[in-house]
Amino acid sequence: MPNRGDCRMPDIVICEFMDAGAVAQLQSRYDTLYDPGLVDRPQELAEAVRSARALVVRNRTQLRGDLLAAARKLICVGRLGVGLDNVDMEACAARKIAVCPASGANDLSVAEYVLTNALILLRGAYLSSHQVAAGNWPRQELIGREISGKVLGLVGYGSIARETARRAMAFRMDIAAFDPYLADDHPDWDSARRCDLDTLLSTSDVVSLHVPLTAETRHMIGKLQLEAMKPQAVLINAARGGIVDEIALAEAMQSGHLAGAALDVFDNEPLDADSGARFAGIRNLILTPHIAGLTEESDMRVGSVTVSNVMRHLEGMT
Repeated sequence: MPNRGDCRMPDIVICEFMDAGAVAQLQSRYDTLYDPGLVDRPQELAEAVRSARALVVRNRTQLRGDLLAAARKLICVGRLGVGLDNVDMEACAARKIAVCPASGANDLSVAEYVLTNALILLRGAYLSSHQVAAGNWPRQELIGREISGKVLGLVGYGSIARETARRAMAFRMDIAAFDPYLADDHPDWDSARRCDLDTLLSTSDVVSLHVPLTAETRHMIGKLQLEAMKPQAVLINAARGGIVDEIALAEAMQSGHLAGAALDVFDNEPLDADSGARFAGIRNLILTPHIAGLTEESDMRVGSVTVSNVMRHLEGMT
């Protein structure tokens, strides 16, 4: 029996980290190369995929150009997540390569991330730890706001946004949403006030982004949109980097127009020191390394869905 963790001609290549149990499932049935560092060694990755019928990626692997051309036997891509902007979908369709996101598997974790950050940013108390530890007692400086009764504006009203809305309603938030692609008669509009983007931005206390990154959505939240937001509103982006103009956001934060922001995604990932420097000194800002959809529980769900997707295609059950 071959060493399935180090195959010369693997059926499946997994080039970013994946739940160990899910990896073991694939290794038990297929020649599988699991090397989560391959994403950072593009020449080795291109060589590894030459024999692969399935490739499993997260968001950092750019499946296009030379890498896609090298994967001559590829029939299936398992995406450990839902965003597909790192995959050349047109080229895959032309070659009849199935691209399978782990739809729904991390909705809950992203929804919890959004609400957690909304609570923190409105309350503002997270700023106090270093002051209290230093012997200060800044009670009056840190009188924050309650989330109850505030308006949550959701830009995009897909499954993650709707999961977020359900949890926000438990905090007695009012829900507004903008989604020109959701049918007028869709039943989920019963739980949200439908409005255009300008109205949503000007009336929401918390704005959360839930759209894919496309030519249409790149920098859809720029200087004018940030200026249109309510003074002291907060912005949360756990969708895709590039939707928000980071320079404009930094300027809006520095001017004091916004009360806070949380960014889990960036134009360039990983965020480098030069790009990160634009956020220096902004205290009411939370930056996280693309982890909104990543919890111990969601990682298992994502792995399980991806295993099922890959096996279904490799075994010809589609």
